[in-house]
Amino acid sequence: MRRKVRSPLAQRYGLDAVRLRTPAEGPWATIRDHLVDRLPRVAPGRIDTMLVEQRIVDLNGPVSLDAPFVPEHFLWFHRDLPDEVPVPFEIRIVHRDDDLLVVDKPHFLATIPRGKHIVQTALVRLRRELELPALSPAHRLDRVTAGLIMFVIRPERRGAYQTLFRDRLVRKTYQAIARYDPTLDLPCTLRSRITKERGVITAQEVPGPPNAETLVELMEHRDGLGRYRLTPTTGRTHQLRLHMSGLGVPILGDDFYPVLTETPLDDFTRPLQLLAKTLEFTDPITGEQRRFRSRLTLRAWTAYDDWAGAGR
Repeated sequence: MRRKVRSPLAQRYGLDAVRLRTPAEGPWATIRDHLVDRLPRVAPGRIDTMLVEQRIVDLNGPVSLDAPFVPEHFLWFHRDLPDEVPVPFEIRIVHRDDDLLVVDKPHFLATIPRGKHIVQTALVRLRRELELPALSPAHRLDRVTAGLIMFVIRPERRGAYQTLFRDRLVRKTYQAIARYDPTLDLPCTLRSRITKERGVITAQEVPGPPNAETLVELMEHRDGLGRYRLTPTTGRTHQLRLHMSGLGVPILGDDFYPVLTETPLDDFTRPLQLLAKTLEFTDPITGEQRRFRSRLTLRAWTAYDDWAGAGR
């Protein structure tokens, strides 16, 4: 196995530089021409400016504006950052040792950089705040879901912990607040087939062999609300939200299911009442049993009027 070529550019704002490899052949006379075709969302004038400002480099240093195209050649640069609304909630550390960092992610904070969320993500904020440039996530959590996320501190341990989640060797439980329906026969195990098309914001349940499974239990109820424990054995996109909506008790604050409602990115009121509560697994390095529990609570259960009245 060939070693990964190390970037000559340091992280910026906790972000690694983008790495591109040019194709083996092509019609371009210059690297600049290739980048214009390769990066259609970046204006050609912006690419010119980045080259003039020596912001695009290879292993030999900055690439000039008229540098000839070189096949199978590595290039690095930092993307321009989008304007982001700061997420005004802290990330709380639940556990930290030499290998693992487990945190309570707040609602509205994405796990990793993607789309309109780059600096305002758990990964980038933690890299900067804790000075851990090699930090990487072992798994992901939706932006609107709060609770436990596990990160790997040392790169050489990354594969072992990420494999746990890939192979479904981590037991995860969630808590959710939704309407109480006394006619529901709980606990029950829901199985369905969930698909999500690229470019479509919501997922959907469709006919076919099940690929998603969730155990739904009612922990307690009061004043027309139920506090539910959700235990997924699979990890399909929006699985818990779809399954609760399918039961007729959509999770409070869900802007996707059963009806999609567009919410501005700077609206931090009425968060989705879904919380990743526990993580349990056998540590692949030490063999010990690990169990982490979120210290967060769901506001619609502890202070419903405060949650329901937010933003009014």
